Amino acid sequence: MKIVVLGAGALGSYFGLRMHEIGHEITFLVREGRAQQLKENGLKIMSPKGDLSWKTPHYCVDVSEIEACDLLVVGLKGYHLQGASEQLRQLADKGATVLPVLNGIEHLKILQDIFGEDRVLGGIAYIIATLNEAGHVVHTGDQHAFLYGMIDKGAKDTLAQRVCAELSQSAGDVNLDLAESEFIYKEMWKKYVFISAFSGVTTTSRLPIGPIRNTPETLELGKKVVEEMVALAEAYDVHIDDGVEETMTKLLYGFPDEATSSMHQDFRNQRPLEVDALFGAALRMGRAKGLALPHVETLHALLKPYEYPQGKK
Repeated sequence: MKIVVLGAGALGSYFGLRMHEIGHEITFLVREGRAQQLKENGLKIMSPKGDLSWKTPHYCVDVSEIEACDLLVVGLKGYHLQGASEQLRQLADKGATVLPVLNGIEHLKILQDIFGEDRVLGGIAYIIATLNEAGHVVHTGDQHAFLYGMIDKGAKDTLAQRVCAELSQSAGDVNLDLAESEFIYKEMWKKYVFISAFSGVTTTSRLPIGPIRNTPETLELGKKVVEEMVALAEAYDVHIDDGVEETMTKLLYGFPDEATSSMHQDFRNQRPLEVDALFGAALRMGRAKGLALPHVETLHALLKPYEYPQGKK
């Protein structure tokens, strides 16, 4: 397939380079600064799953340089999505089906308005990866899973279905846990529920999970956020598994003491935070259903001043 990766951050770079290794045509659509990095340093993955490098990765800064696109992988942060709307429209005109691997849910509607419902897949990634100073991917941990699937399971003979079939053919060859999920929309909600709580309590407390687990009051806040987000999912006709609160609490207890969220890491490094994409979006969706989310609202209010570090908006 001809695959365009919009945003060559750690997530997009990892996916793109692994797919390039098995013969897919990969182009990274990037900003000038990232383009210069790719030109000077190439692209490299350093991973317990196997290192990989590409000395001269294909990249461009102008979407008009892309002639055709079968699959567009959107690996942007949520706060960059609106700014990429013109690039997205042009790629839609080139016939792309889009696979977003963003946090949250609200981005699906934005992409469906541009591409049409039949050309938007659901997607989530489970991977801990960052870019080092050279722009290379540093992957830690055992997970490198990318799930994709149809949002509308009743759709027949759509471009999205054909792309899913092609991705499934690659799953056995790529050094990546690439898998189709029949319940991708539910899986996206489950991740949204978890990261809202995990990101919220770690970033507002400025602490990794160890001290939070030892502070019942703070841990209880995380549980309340999970409860509210589960109720929000139910309001949108998505039933999260029974006992999800207990399951997610057990997951938190499985992390090492120093583990923290990517939002907390971004806060530490004075990067923009996905406050609106996670918490603001949840509040908007709640208001649309007449559902109050008081603990989510509190997290939103506390984190909003830090959404854009000075000069980085």
